[in-house]
Amino acid sequence: MITETAAFLPGRQQDILRRALTDKVVRIKDLAAEFGVHEMTVRRDIDALCEGGRLLRVHGGAQLLDRTSEELSHTLRAGQNVDAKERIARAALALIQDGDTVALDASTTCLALARLLPSLHGNGRQVQAIACSLDAANALAAGGVPFLMVGGNFHAPARSFVGAFFMDTMRRLHPDKVFFSAKAYTPDTGFTDPHLPEVGAKQALVRSGGSAVALLDSSKFGRRALATIATHADIDALVTDALPADEICRRLDDDDIRLVVAG
Repeated sequence: MITETAAFLPGRQQDILRRALTDKVVRIKDLAAEFGVHEMTVRRDIDALCEGGRLLRVHGGAQLLDRTSEELSHTLRAGQNVDAKERIARAALALIQDGDTVALDASTTCLALARLLPSLHGNGRQVQAIACSLDAANALAAGGVPFLMVGGNFHAPARSFVGAFFMDTMRRLHPDKVFFSAKAYTPDTGFTDPHLPEVGAKQALVRSGGSAVALLDSSKFGRRALATIATHADIDALVTDALPADEICRRLDDDDIRLVVAG
């Protein structure tokens, strides 16, 4: 049983888990060389992760427990660039008008926005939301924000809903604003993601809205993933945490896309 949220583990232990998600089996000797620490230090980290129910000891190292891999994938992702995501979410909040219906994808950046939506009610702005993930639904429910949950096939790594039922439902809904994120972005390839079920769901979400706003921390710039969610022609604004390179700024301006850099 997992007794502590992975996002709050010490940094080196998070790095070990990320490596285990990729390599399945991690070796103490290799990790010690990579981190520049003594093997005993790595062994203590692995012992702690095993005691916490995340890893299983094997000869010379450890392997990820199958039952925890999907949960870890999500929680470790939630622990990355937390400050940037919160600043982006606050900047995105300012784009929401009184009476808007907003749709939020299953990204951890949109989850940060979902957690801020209750504050709009305190400032006299009434909004309702469309949620595509369990975590966003929980955040909206806890904050008293009226919302619609769009179901479908459950995609455990993102704790989201995808598939034909989801996309058919989104074709019948028309939110005022759609907020979404992606794993990578370049002006030529657009906003991309490696997970095809998520790509299909995000595409349906973007097409449904009156306007589409990409929420993207600057670590995603200049990278590309397998499939395109949206291009410049599909979005109205990009909210990020740092000023992009001059070429990206020029392309955004040429395509009449509003750039918002969070303070």
